[in-house]
Amino acid sequence: MFKTIRNAWSIPDLRRKILFTILIVIFFRIGSVIPVPFLDMNALSNLMAENGVNTGNSALAYLNTLSGGAFSNATLFAMGVTPYINSSIIMQLLTVAIPPLERMAKEGEAGRKKIATITRYVTVGLGLIQGFAYWWYLKASGVTTYNDGFGLWYSAIVIILAFTAGTAVMMWFGEQINEHGIGNGISILLFAGIVARFPYTISILGSYWEYGVNGLSQYFILVPLWVIVFLVVVWVITFMQDSERRIPIQYAKRVVGRKMYGGQSTHLPIKVALGGVLPIIFASSILSIPSTIQAFGFNPSEGFWKSFFDAFNTTGWLYMTLYFVLIIMFGYFYTTIQYNPVEMANNLKQNNGTIPGIRPGAPTADFIRKILSRITLIGCLFLGFIAEFPLLYAAFTGMGGMSMGGTSIIIVVGVALETSKQMESQMMMRHYKGFLD
Repeated sequence: MFKTIRNAWSIPDLRRKILFTILIVIFFRIGSVIPVPFLDMNALSNLMAENGVNTGNSALAYLNTLSGGAFSNATLFAMGVTPYINSSIIMQLLTVAIPPLERMAKEGEAGRKKIATITRYVTVGLGLIQGFAYWWYLKASGVTTYNDGFGLWYSAIVIILAFTAGTAVMMWFGEQINEHGIGNGISILLFAGIVARFPYTISILGSYWEYGVNGLSQYFILVPLWVIVFLVVVWVITFMQDSERRIPIQYAKRVVGRKMYGGQSTHLPIKVALGGVLPIIFASSILSIPSTIQAFGFNPSEGFWKSFFDAFNTTGWLYMTLYFVLIIMFGYFYTTIQYNPVEMANNLKQNNGTIPGIRPGAPTADFIRKILSRITLIGCLFLGFIAEFPLLYAAFTGMGGMSMGGTSIIIVVGVALETSKQMESQMMMRHYKGFLD
């Protein structure tokens, strides 16, 4: 990857794109440290420390990690790119479920532009909803400075609009990186936010090392072990992200006029990590609902609801079991809406392509469906392992507070690999001389 960046830097056009992307990331990080007005920053700091937003594994801690720490400081970009990600997922699901949107998606570039416009509006709407929820959380916790009369409404409008505007600006940043930068705009911003938490993770490791110096000698083993495990997980993710099952395809020869076409052999690649990080995002979003309700004020000290909320603690066996099961379920669900074996079989048949040893039509569709099912199971087990391992490690060693969980590592490694491939393809296009030389 570093060799790819070095080679890209030597090309003036790509160097300008890299510099533009770095400039956007700098603007993003500047906006991530500018707090919205009408807040008591001391009360905010105490609130975040009390709820473990910087050190826990709750839904708020998850949002804080994705925003690069902006959420815990209630800055302009506190919502991060989460509203845009949720909007994109919603539109992706609706495109499969609603026929007009499905037809729009098949209209080519014009249809994709219309869907992109709708996605922007949905992003702003979700930004308003999340901004209102965050303001209500801050107000109920006594963080806002004006809480009655005209000042209450004025401050509420300003804070909510500031959060929403930050979401819209981040969406615009991502589009600018796609248009004038190296691409993968939203993913680059997500990558930058997560990487910005690296120093915090290192400081936490330093704290545990100090525990070892002060007499808790087990941390002399657990801290280096965490580093080794982290590197191994990165290697496993890198390996799985590039892994694929290649189905051989043979195209029959056909004569058009005086020329003969076809006859070549190729393959149909199916990635093992089909859903990427989306199944983990879906599962964690659902399981984070109880902790989110607790954070917004409903936190009983005894009775049924106390037992209910305790059962959904991230270190509890019920949470980990449901987390693993939901990741597998959402992995199969995402694969189902993304890949249609019948359509794939029909496309092969129309182009005179066949899978060796498999008859065209329904047998081909059944074969592809069987392959997809097996690959999806392997990919879901991989995602479940990566998502569960940091939780298990924290539960058995007591080393909580690490902001680099399995989801974050998958996002960072996946974005780095995808960006590297994009830069390689752009360099290949610029070095391609064509047929006339």
